[in-house]
Amino acid sequence: MLHYAVVFFVIALIAALFGFGGIAASAVGIAKILFFVFAVLAIASFLFGLLKKG
Repeated sequence: MLHYAVVFFVIALIAALFGFGGIAASAVGIAKILFFVFAVLAIASFLFGLLKKG
């Protein structure tokens, strides 16, 4: 999932470089959402791993 966040961020950078502001803004929004979902799932996985070992 982190891979997709990076891909959308790169798309946003390329779109901004060529002047497509709307596409860049939406790609950044998608990248932010994917990154935060990844972060929440990574933390949850880490915590459940700790609980399972204990």
